[in-house]
Amino acid sequence: MITKLKLLSLIAVLFVAGSCEKLPEKNAPDKMRVMFTDDPSTTVTIAWNRYESDQNEDRVYFDTQDHGSDIDSYKFSKSPDQYTDFIGFKTAFVKLEDLVPNTRYYFLIVSNFGQTKRYYVETLPDSRDERISVISGGDSRNNRVPRQAANSLVAKLKPHFVFFGGDMTSLGTTKQWSQWFDDWQLTIAPDGRVTPIVPARGNHEYGNTVLSELFGITKSNYYSLKIAGGLIQAYTLNSEISTGGTQFEWLQNEMDNNTDAFWKIVQYHKPMRPHVKSKKEGTSQYNDWVDTFYDNRVDLIFESDAHTVKSTWPIRPTTEEGSFEGFIRDDVNGMVFVGEGCWGAPIRDADDIKPWTRESGKFNQFKWVFFDQDKIELRTVKVDNAAEVGSVDLNDRFLEPAGIDLWETVHGKVMTITK
Repeated sequence: MITKLKLLSLIAVLFVAGSCEKLPEKNAPDKMRVMFTDDPSTTVTIAWNRYESDQNEDRVYFDTQDHGSDIDSYKFSKSPDQYTDFIGFKTAFVKLEDLVPNTRYYFLIVSNFGQTKRYYVETLPDSRDERISVISGGDSRNNRVPRQAANSLVAKLKPHFVFFGGDMTSLGTTKQWSQWFDDWQLTIAPDGRVTPIVPARGNHEYGNTVLSELFGITKSNYYSLKIAGGLIQAYTLNSEISTGGTQFEWLQNEMDNNTDAFWKIVQYHKPMRPHVKSKKEGTSQYNDWVDTFYDNRVDLIFESDAHTVKSTWPIRPTTEEGSFEGFIRDDVNGMVFVGEGCWGAPIRDADDIKPWTRESGKFNQFKWVFFDQDKIELRTVKVDNAAEVGSVDLNDRFLEPAGIDLWETVHGKVMTITK
């Protein structure tokens, strides 16, 4: 029988072994990723893995006009604001600021040993009159086939950004992260379009340092973003540290300062009420959060961790008669919870259904969500047939592409949330 101590020792050995793997040397910049960490209408952060020791040659060339691979024709360029060195990854970060909202920026990265292909990224609109497309999911971990399928669908569905709820890898070794970043390149469309990621920490990110060093997010791993002029206020929280104390004070302050947001959405890793029996109910861990969510009229909450599929009816926290595990259905004032992972981690049975569960299942999936001032539309995308799915047109990105496999329950394919 393997004791918990022996298991932890084995994980430590595997981590060290994986972390000692050497990355290739003297290659052009690779493993590129783009993050939203500040105002997404004016700011994007570009990161890549670098191999040379001379930092002076790293540079991003960018412009609102497409000049292909001709770096001399790009109007703007910037050297990295920050370098990190973590588990063998030497990462460069460039934050592009004061950009024009709702604008396409073409860019390429140059180093001593070459340059990348030409990419482009779109700043978000700063108007509430726009419509926003978001993909949300988590738990990509160790099954690369469904992970790669889900990633390729990101490239095809062209959301404004991806809300990623943690557990990117299982052990966090250099080898696993190298594979993860290589797989993430599949989210880049054939024409070079890059989808920004908004990551949250999971329990398989062993410490806050992982995401701050590899993605450039806050050292606390919690932060908020104002989307489309306040159409959406998006909160990313850290379920792997105390939900009270400093994090809770920050959350209260942020919500006090964003009362005019039209839709409020939250992502974190571990679910409050997991739909898998082997997962512990978060009845005490989330006491500091749940009432604050409800009091501040949070609309939609994305959870991961349990590796199953669920959505709830609108529910509110209460212990009144008719409630179950601290919640009761309330179609007028309730919050909707969806999840719980399935981007490549081993999937589990949804064997802990609640009276207020709307639907549940077991398959590889993520959520595809549209926001406007009339409603939220939420679709659950099954990812296994990704190769058969067509691509959306950016001029009409809210039309379902040919071949997409949407989860259809007795309630239909689309969950609609209204004010």
